[in-house]
Amino acid sequence: MLWMERFNFKISSNSIGLKCVFVLVAVLILRALLLPSIPGLVGRAEWGNIVYIRNDSQSGIAVRQDNKFLEVPQIVWGLNNQKIAFARSCLTARMLNRTLLMPSLSASLFYKEIDLLQPISFDKVFQFEKFNELCNGFVRLGRYSDLSNPTQILELQKGSGRKWTLERDLEQLREHSKRKFDNYQVIRIIGKNPFLWHDHWPVRDYAKVFECLVLVDEFANEADRVVSRIRAVSLQPLPYAAVHMRVEIDWMIHCKKLEQRLNTNQICSSKDEIIQRVANIEGLKTPAVVYLAVADKLLRNSSVLEGWGEGFLPFEKKKLGVEGIYSKYPYLIQSAIDYEVCLRADIFVGNSFSTFSSLIVLERTQKMIKKGESGTNNITWPSYAYNIKGESNGPKRWITNMSDLNLQAISYGTTHISS
Repeated sequence: MLWMERFNFKISSNSIGLKCVFVLVAVLILRALLLPSIPGLVGRAEWGNIVYIRNDSQSGIAVRQDNKFLEVPQIVWGLNNQKIAFARSCLTARMLNRTLLMPSLSASLFYKEIDLLQPISFDKVFQFEKFNELCNGFVRLGRYSDLSNPTQILELQKGSGRKWTLERDLEQLREHSKRKFDNYQVIRIIGKNPFLWHDHWPVRDYAKVFECLVLVDEFANEADRVVSRIRAVSLQPLPYAAVHMRVEIDWMIHCKKLEQRLNTNQICSSKDEIIQRVANIEGLKTPAVVYLAVADKLLRNSSVLEGWGEGFLPFEKKKLGVEGIYSKYPYLIQSAIDYEVCLRADIFVGNSFSTFSSLIVLERTQKMIKKGESGTNNITWPSYAYNIKGESNGPKRWITNMSDLNLQAISYGTTHISS
């Protein structure tokens, strides 16, 4: 009888082992079949240190280890050029299946003199934890303190010049997303500013990153103060239109050259033309407050407040009494506060060749879509481009084309805007 007991025990042990193997194989098969098969899904599952992510922009399952990182050069130029460069860095890290090490932004406009760049940490401007919370499963930011072995670095030189084509750049990224580079904890991209990198991502991917950028409380509260001051201009509640008035000296020189190069007359607008077109916006009820977002220090004079017709109450920072809010901060923060003020306006009017205006319209379009509004009945977040004539000699209605395959129109401007 003893041999039968041993035989039964052996069968029982083998049965349990076979069941375990069967369950493991079944799980692996289901993971392989189900996760890649759902289009548009950003699936996320974790096993130990490995994070499996369904990547919208590539077929199959992307595999990212949480302790693998991408480092990019300091991000420079204007606020919105920096936001685009940051988003492009995030999307590059996503393609490489890595976490982006928190980059350094630039508080000043200088970019030729390296010692005048005034670097400022990303988390001094935008909320780090909030970004990762909102972008969870899409892109991720890491800190340098997360590095376990800072010496495991691969330097990746970005190509430049005409021979460095879009296709060559894409092939370089795909090559470095392969597992053979997992031995390097950090891939460090060296070379030009990320704003100038080739663009491989659709507008919707950029919009997702921009949605995750939330100002730190200090600067968000300053924007609240400015908006409250605008709302308090009248005893009765009035709508306010924010006009990104590009009439500064540096802009007029730039836009005239751009018009000559592109053989168009739809980039520059004089102060009088802007005032006339704003006044002709269909459905704009008066009286109305008009906040003029303008770089006051670059103006020839303060005449931007003159010439507005009856029913319009124009204000810039000095007249509104908020100069003190802006003056205590460097350029980048001033621009970030102004961006929020324009974003929250009842009506926004800007220039379609300005990245500042273009990103505001993109965010307002995104808000409109989430509310289920279409371009024809958009009541909540109307935006216009004053440099392009629209109906009734007013500015042209402006909605971002969210189906664009890259950010070209937003980064460099266009006269072909959706309406």
